[in-house]
Amino acid sequence: MTTDTPAIRLKALARHFGSVRAVDGVDLDIADGEFFSMLGPSGSGKTTVLRLIAGFEQPTTGRVVLAGRDVTGSAPFERDVNTVFQDYALFPHMSVLDNVAYGLRVRGQGKAERRRAALETLATVRLEHLADRKPTQLSGGQRQRVALARAIVVRPKVLLLDEPLGALDLKLREQMQVELKGLQRELGITFVLVTHDQEEALTLSDRVAVFNEGRIVQLGTPREIYEAPESEYVATFVGTSNIFDDESSRTLLGRAGRHALRPERVGLTGPVPDGALAAPGVVVETIYLGTGRRVVVDLDGGQQLVVLEPSTSHRPVGRGDRITAWWRPDHLVALGEATPVAAASP
Repeated sequence: MTTDTPAIRLKALARHFGSVRAVDGVDLDIADGEFFSMLGPSGSGKTTVLRLIAGFEQPTTGRVVLAGRDVTGSAPFERDVNTVFQDYALFPHMSVLDNVAYGLRVRGQGKAERRRAALETLATVRLEHLADRKPTQLSGGQRQRVALARAIVVRPKVLLLDEPLGALDLKLREQMQVELKGLQRELGITFVLVTHDQEEALTLSDRVAVFNEGRIVQLGTPREIYEAPESEYVATFVGTSNIFDDESSRTLLGRAGRHALRPERVGLTGPVPDGALAAPGVVVETIYLGTGRRVVVDLDGGQQLVVLEPSTSHRPVGRGDRITAWWRPDHLVALGEATPVAAASP
């Protein structure tokens, strides 16, 4: 059940290591029951923010408020949060059941009660049939689910996930993304995911905060982040974009400023639709992707364009072909500078 009080509120949060500003004035509200992702490259500050929420780090300045309670100076065990790490941190000498029940044991629950709760939680992640095995007898995906079960068995208000799928292969990672989203929906608790994988963030999240140099540079839904990037940094980090500088924008687009255009928004074949902008050029490279092809075009005006051609194209272009690239004006996104964003609730 969700409430109007944010599950997490960060106010002017900062963490400095000498002259390094790992987190530099973050303001953020995360709603109760939300699946929220913090997305950015290594060193962008996202993991440090997660550690500040968990209490593993203390802020240089600012506050951490959980469900309306200021926990800035509280120890990790005094916060109603739990964390799942990339390496899972399971106890190798314990059975799966005992690993999951460990948090309840620390809290003083009786043996029968914690066994029942652990088995119920293992059933939630569909691993009750492996309760007696050791972690070393499990696959990577199964160990990941055990780590999740251990974290949620104590029913925390907030579950923090530090790149939990990073060690899995692509197919298993995609499968676990679906399971993770379903689990969050079933439990109804707040999930906060840290990841550098933009596809993972877009797939799982209700909202995404894009980090750069210790700051949030854009905050919004996955659709907003992808379709309306506010800066060149976001446009190129989250997916691929063709960037037009001011000169190219004036020459090819008939407008001033910097603009982004997603590769899948560019057409190469068929008649140019009414109202579309068009530019002639030559195909210099094609790369087969399975679901489509990445086509690189040198426009006559000097701009290089990357185009995502669908696999359903009946007349795929080839290297050396002269083509006319076209796009609709409303698919162009005007870009500004990457500046910090203020706190905002969904």
